[in-house]
Amino acid sequence: MTRDDTMTRNRFGTGPAPDFAALPILQPGVFPPGAEPAEGVAYLPASPETVLWGRLPGRRDAPVLTIASGDTVVIDTVSHEGILPDQGQDPAAFFAQHGVAAEAVLDDAIAIASRAPRDAVADGPHVITGPIRVEGARPGDVLRIGIERLEPRVPYGVISNRHGRGALPAVLPRDGQTVSVFAPVEERAGALCGTLPRTEGGTRDVAFPLAPFLGTIGVAPDSDERPHSVPPSDFGGNIDIRLLVEGTSLYLPVQVDGALAYVGDPHFAQGDGEVALTALEASLRATLTFEVVPADVARREFGALAGPLVRTPDYLVPTGLDPDLGEAMRKAVRAALDLIRARWGMDEHLAYAYLSAAADFDISQVVDVVCGVHARIREADFPALAVAGGAGA
Repeated sequence: MTRDDTMTRNRFGTGPAPDFAALPILQPGVFPPGAEPAEGVAYLPASPETVLWGRLPGRRDAPVLTIASGDTVVIDTVSHEGILPDQGQDPAAFFAQHGVAAEAVLDDAIAIASRAPRDAVADGPHVITGPIRVEGARPGDVLRIGIERLEPRVPYGVISNRHGRGALPAVLPRDGQTVSVFAPVEERAGALCGTLPRTEGGTRDVAFPLAPFLGTIGVAPDSDERPHSVPPSDFGGNIDIRLLVEGTSLYLPVQVDGALAYVGDPHFAQGDGEVALTALEASLRATLTFEVVPADVARREFGALAGPLVRTPDYLVPTGLDPDLGEAMRKAVRAALDLIRARWGMDEHLAYAYLSAAADFDISQVVDVVCGVHARIREADFPALAVAGGAGA
């Protein structure tokens, strides 16, 4: 998920025609009957006017939407795969060669590829929708972003490996050309799956379950510069934590007034590590709730939150980010220790023992310049807290 400076080697030019799952194509502004946003829920489309391509918002960026704390927003996101220069920067043509009908190619992807500004050398690949101003958010507060719903906008995605990136940058791809693997989504045994063949052009007899999530969720840093879209930081961004599925939340320390939140880099599925460079990248429609957690409440519940914190129904998930994977691991351990000590008052040496005996430390990704490690701490292992004015689920 980095810069695109090579030519694409097309995949699935031959072989069986895709057997796409019967999913509705969620074109911009189009909702299946009964799926329109509820009253009071805003809708934010992805368009050249509402996205940044390859950069994250900074403090100077004007919001494309302003909401109150507690509001829910339906947001369209667009995958960068299929629109990049090394794939022709023509999504209609790129996906047509993989058997996708013209009406199943997203109109906003076509518009962004043709009209959204991007420096192909200096900017990242990701399409970022936002920023969204959340009234009342101030530096020191924490913004909770609740993941209510994630809907595939199309029944297909792409997995790419670009030379110089990935876990084996000096080895793969073998000839130095971009490898973009097209993966149709099929329904098998009642579940949606991404599908691949075992040999080029063969039957797609490898299937893996979808678990959609947004790879990029963040708030604007206190800087006039727009950060590159690839490396994550303490303000979030391209954290690529696959636990952020429906029913989870991400907590981010607010850096500027209004938070200026944004989302992008949608995935249908990803393995921890994301070793080839990208996951199964594909566009999603996200329903998210934005809630300001006041600084004093956040500190009581989580301590001094210095970076992204994920909450699932079972786990609190602190993170460590650093260009060095070992240091990212150490930062994740320190963040986990700080969280346990602040939230449950546990002595440091006992918290360290707990982490060693009961917590898992997973590699979020190793391909985004800054590596990510996250810890999974089971809340059920600790006494329940009765915190007034809590920070939600």
